[in-house]
Amino acid sequence: MTHTSEPASQANSDSKGNHRKSTAEKREHSKGGAARGKGVHRRKFLGGMAGAGIAAVAAAGGAFSLLNDAAKNKASAADTTLTIPDLLEGTTSDGTTTFTLEAKTGTHEVISGVTSSTMGYNQDFLGPTMKWTNGDVVLLNITNDIGEDTTVHFHGAHVPAKMDGGPQVAFADGETWSPTFTVKDPATTLWYHPHALGTTAKQAVHGLAGMIIVEDSTDASAALPSDYGVDDIPLIFQSLAVDTDGDIKYDAAGYRLSTTTFPLLVNGTNVDSTTLGFTATKTRTRFRALNASPSDIIVIQRSDGGTLTQISTDQGYLTEATEVTTIRLVAGARAEFTMDLTADATLQAVITTGWIRGGSGTYDFLAITASGSDTPDDLPSTLNTIDRYDTSDFTARTITLGQNGATMLINGSAGTTMAAMAMISTTVGSKEIWTIQNSTQLEHSFHLHDVPYQLISVNGEDPTGVQLGWYDTYEVVGGGSIKIAMEFTDFSDDTYMYMLHCHLLQHEDEGMMASLMVTGDDTSTTTTDTDDSTATASASASASASASATATDDSTATATASASATDD
Repeated sequence: MTHTSEPASQANSDSKGNHRKSTAEKREHSKGGAARGKGVHRRKFLGGMAGAGIAAVAAAGGAFSLLNDAAKNKASAADTTLTIPDLLEGTTSDGTTTFTLEAKTGTHEVISGVTSSTMGYNQDFLGPTMKWTNGDVVLLNITNDIGEDTTVHFHGAHVPAKMDGGPQVAFADGETWSPTFTVKDPATTLWYHPHALGTTAKQAVHGLAGMIIVEDSTDASAALPSDYGVDDIPLIFQSLAVDTDGDIKYDAAGYRLSTTTFPLLVNGTNVDSTTLGFTATKTRTRFRALNASPSDIIVIQRSDGGTLTQISTDQGYLTEATEVTTIRLVAGARAEFTMDLTADATLQAVITTGWIRGGSGTYDFLAITASGSDTPDDLPSTLNTIDRYDTSDFTARTITLGQNGATMLINGSAGTTMAAMAMISTTVGSKEIWTIQNSTQLEHSFHLHDVPYQLISVNGEDPTGVQLGWYDTYEVVGGGSIKIAMEFTDFSDDTYMYMLHCHLLQHEDEGMMASLMVTGDDTSTTTTDTDDSTATASASASASASASATATDDSTATATASASATDD
């Protein structure tokens, strides 16, 4: 069957399928960025799509198809070659593989011909790809040389809370953080990026991001392309904000400047007016797509309207390879797909504004030259076994995404300090079903640390197709909701916490983040900072939204138990 990975319906729409926006939403999203890309563009069409509901998104997808009819021709000619991020080699000794990273400052051309001040891991912009193997013990020595506190979060990795890279373990300039853990994830695509309080957007948009590939020994993995840079290709998308002088923007003031433009980068190269080229020397090529943008939504499609074979979502393989016409990635999300290339093809990225302003338009970002002469075997009929949860006896919670002016909230609390944010407390072995309710009319991207989740419903509809895979990051449209189910299998800690938050990085920095404490005891509560009861937590990483984190071990967070708190 052929599925689309775009949402299919939304209750919050009028009889014509138009999403009902509040006056505040219209004000926030009235200025869509005009992308300057190569290919067919939809600046006016997409300019008002930020925060739109599922029906509006689906309607937009149909319009993409209509607009694409004129573009169904031969593949675009490439202007320059796709850059493949370096593969970071680890050193193995006594059963532990060690990787060394340095977060540093540098310069890079984000817009052509203009030098920007940037950050990167081991280089001026972005970072190398790491390969981990399921079951291996890894040690990461990460040195901070960016001049301010930072953390490194392993997005999607199932690791102990102390090793997760959240705000509690922020480390200062000149210091080295050395987390170590056993890789428990199955074959999947993860990534790493900063996660200090109030500075995540700033540091990530300046270039602190890189991909992690997890390998395993399953039959499915053995049957799929895995030669990095040859038939296993990373695609890191960044829809950024930058002014004409090259200054990269990350906050509302910067985004609203009349001089700010919104370029799209793929593996660090601006594709506004450039089509990158890749020569496929093997007939079957695997692509790993990561939306490392701070807020914008990216839809991947073929320029000729053909299908892509999606094999994976955020957290591993689908049950079977699934033909899709589009792959929709909100900020922080990943997907893997293959293409059997017997003729040249062009991949497009359709950008939709996710915040107050942002990118928009369609880019012919990759022209693929088919030069393989091999005949690959059929893909396995089964890639993975996913047992769907029976949630009838799961513990239920409601997580409400709200706002108070420019301050973003979870369960009524602004997570700008560890002490102020709402805290979810659960136990190892707990099975839970959460309703993520978006009480705003803004776009949100819900990310959960520690464990993967299954989608149980999306805006009241049962999940279908690729929505039946494992996720850690998923879209929650304005006024919409998703139900997710998860099991807390291991890793307890009464000091260090995981995070749950919106992965629109500006929303995270503005307070849409809560903490998750997984312990080994028999308590299971949701807490906020509105009563007299207290919950022992780790140190506040900062005293304000702009402060960066410095971990201690003795602070407390005032909280109140509430299994389904709502916004004020």
